[in-house]
Amino acid sequence: MLTIKDLSRRFGNKIAVDSVSLEIGRGSFVGVIGRSGAGKSTLLRMINRLQEPSSGRILWDGRDVTALRGADLRAWRSSCAMVFQQFNIVGRLDVLTNVLMGRLNHTSQIKSFLKIWSPDDRAIAMSALEQFDIANLAAQRAETLSGGQQQRVAIARALVQEPDIVLADEPIASLDPRNTKLVMDALLRLNKQFGITVICNLHDLDIAKEYCDRLIGMAQGRVVFDATPEALDEAAARELYGLEAHEAMTMIPAPGTAIAAALPAVA
Repeated sequence: MLTIKDLSRRFGNKIAVDSVSLEIGRGSFVGVIGRSGAGKSTLLRMINRLQEPSSGRILWDGRDVTALRGADLRAWRSSCAMVFQQFNIVGRLDVLTNVLMGRLNHTSQIKSFLKIWSPDDRAIAMSALEQFDIANLAAQRAETLSGGQQQRVAIARALVQEPDIVLADEPIASLDPRNTKLVMDALLRLNKQFGITVICNLHDLDIAKEYCDRLIGMAQGRVVFDATPEALDEAAARELYGLEAHEAMTMIPAPGTAIAAALPAVA
């Protein structure tokens, strides 16, 4: 259980997140919706501790995440993986090496510094690439891939971290409809096949309603909507987005149902 208690973040006189309190159960697929500047990205970055809260607490199964330091904080960031809008992969490196970066917290400091990967780590990384139909790209430089392929590489990297939670910050913002579906299906697979909690910032309301079990709407740093997708009607959308509501509602195909085999156990 992820518990957020009275969480706030201030930047000078500006309040980006204002006294947010939430409980998110394990295995949920939660969409965080709202206008740009509503506080969605700041909220996710605080959960991962990339951004320090001004006040409030974050707990995972009762453990105070906001108190973690040093190795404990690094371990939390590994178990709470981030997927960013701009992919955050290294273009000059091949795809397999980019995915292997997700194993850094599972190897010794010397080996991780020297980029010495065990056969087990390589097998896990290749299996993750197979999950998202990009194993054939393992030897290719990441900078040569399309945006959708790069985002799937980033999701594969998150998977090999063996996380409890994946935080996806506008992962489809720069993608066309086809790649949007591929990336959202990849996140859905993380959630349904591996039982990983997914919290995903989204702008498109129809995508949020198709993929998420629960929607949390933010406006001016506060939670103003928290319900199932079925409860998000046009009136609620207008409250969240105002005159921009119609722009946030563009239908896409329903998510795919194909489920690949789970990662194999590696001896």
